[in-house]
Amino acid sequence: MRTKSQTPNPKLQISNLKSQISNPKSRITHHALRITHYDIYLVGVGGQGVLTIGDLIAEAALRNGIPVSFYPTKGMAQRGGAVKARVRLGREGAGPNVPEKGADLVIAMEVSEALKAVRFVKPGGDFVLFGHVWPPTAVMLGKAPYPALDQVLEQVRGAGASVHCLDPEALPLHEGARVPANVYVLGVAAGHTGLGQLLPPSELGAAMQAKWTRGRERNDRAFEAGLAAGD
Repeated sequence: MRTKSQTPNPKLQISNLKSQISNPKSRITHHALRITHYDIYLVGVGGQGVLTIGDLIAEAALRNGIPVSFYPTKGMAQRGGAVKARVRLGREGAGPNVPEKGADLVIAMEVSEALKAVRFVKPGGDFVLFGHVWPPTAVMLGKAPYPALDQVLEQVRGAGASVHCLDPEALPLHEGARVPANVYVLGVAAGHTGLGQLLPPSELGAAMQAKWTRGRERNDRAFEAGLAAGD
């Protein structure tokens, strides 16, 4: 699926990356118009909790009486297999397909998988990219290159989206361990994209607390850190 060319070692691409939040101090104020419907496209690999992000958004929407359609799709049923999901908010009976250039928000939890989602973000939309690297088998065998992070970011910006690029090494700690990346990324989306205008962060937090009775402090820490990212 990927053509062969000279690229840097993927493990080194993230080492100097700092979290980049577009217009961080403005938070969600750049979405001036009231949002009544909102389409989200999520991608990543198995084991990252991509579908959990979609599930939490859908649950928060239901709690607020917002029509929601959640369509998860798994690739290979194993850790590292491609995973994607679509969440459509505010649309009664919406079908599963988010059209190309139709997603208000794309959340990509892995760098190479992000390339597959660029065509779905709408001009003026938001693209949250968590810079995790999971080289597929072809890359590890030297049969295909891994995309450079700068290449991915260039394509996202070329699509007209606002980029929110997050360094995995910047994940905060709770009791000496990294907080869950998916909950942190959800916090970033809630605090820095139009998602937070349609679904208040407090409602997303409530859905999260209802889902997990254990590890609540760790998840709260992750979500709150995402909300405050870039401030």
